[in-house]
Amino acid sequence: MTATDPNISTEEKIKLAARTVFMRKGYAATRTRDIAEESGLNLALINYYFRSKENLFNIVMLEICQLFASNVKELLNNSETSIEQKIEKLVHHYIDMLQSNPSIPFFILNEAHTDPDLFLSRIGMNGKMEELYIVKQWIELVKEKELTIQPLHIILNTISMTVFPFAAAPMLKAKSNISTDAFKLLMEERKIMIPKWITMMLTNREREIQ
Repeated sequence: MTATDPNISTEEKIKLAARTVFMRKGYAATRTRDIAEESGLNLALINYYFRSKENLFNIVMLEICQLFASNVKELLNNSETSIEQKIEKLVHHYIDMLQSNPSIPFFILNEAHTDPDLFLSRIGMNGKMEELYIVKQWIELVKEKELTIQPLHIILNTISMTVFPFAAAPMLKAKSNISTDAFKLLMEERKIMIPKWITMMLTNREREIQ
């Protein structure tokens, strides 16, 4: 669905156009006129529906942040799944979402860097990490496997291995001549590979992975 689709409402056209422009240029460099040109609508309509660029940006950012974090907290708090199952579901969730929205990593990283507390609040992840059920599972796993590796390593590895390829996609495609279809296939393969790599970290003692 694009801003030029004749079957969507004027309000939705404006939001889609704003999302495209904000992701491409960032908030500061974006003019309301840029959004009007992208949507094919006039400035008066944009001001009528959203009043200001700031208000439109806040609405668009909230929707993007919610898309990025959709179901993640519930997934991490599920008492019926193992850590390995949670990681697999998390990887699948993000790869599927980023395949459809490849520009999101740039937007998310910028907003998270600009105001991390506000960003976490907007995506519903502003609670303490130790309150998540996955952390309780981690504590039990540490005792069982006698691990000393910090859980943050697992979180960072899972997120970076999942999200970084999309952030680096333009460079990868330019330097390796990989096609869009080939890149999509590569990401589908990573759905299988990443959980296996993380599981190796969880099932081997620290001395075996150093």
